[in-house]
Amino acid sequence: MATVTDQPTPARPGRRRSQESRLAILTAAIELAGEVGYAGLTIEGIAARSGAGKQTIYRWWPSKADVLLDALATKADLHVPIPDEGSYAADLRAFLAATFRLGRDRRVVDALRALMAHAQLDEEFQQRFRSAFLQRRRDALGIILDRARTRGDLPPIPSPGTAADLVFGVIWYRMLATSQPVDENLIDELVFTLAEPR
Repeated sequence: MATVTDQPTPARPGRRRSQESRLAILTAAIELAGEVGYAGLTIEGIAARSGAGKQTIYRWWPSKADVLLDALATKADLHVPIPDEGSYAADLRAFLAATFRLGRDRRVVDALRALMAHAQLDEEFQQRFRSAFLQRRRDALGIILDRARTRGDLPPIPSPGTAADLVFGVIWYRMLATSQPVDENLIDELVFTLAEPR
């Protein structure tokens, strides 16, 4: 059975039961979205699969979209590290490889497509989607860009903001509009475009 973490949850003092319940709910949301699709996903179904009460879910999240959003953001945080490989090109390559590996999980891709579509219809959710997922991923890449600037191996062009636009723009365009893969060839092209000195 796949989980949000796909690894054991480390023991923590204090709020262990709440953390275990949260991870069970997030895992249930991803599993169910993969099985029944976003349209078939319900809070009732998540509660039944996770063993949590509906009231608990509604206390922590305002909607099924927010549960799924938290699940995907948590999964991305856990599975896409912010590497320090010694150079901008190597850091970028490792970040993209981990991002693309997660992006080949059909459940993740389908859920992200559904959430992006939902965000176009619900302005309040759109703000949460931007801050809890889109900006969070940009911030992770931003750490790599800042480190490269400090090391002195960040090319002056493109700017860090444009570099992030290019990385995530390509990913979202391929995910939403084309059937082109996110693969090693794309990693090579992005690293060459963004990290090669001009």
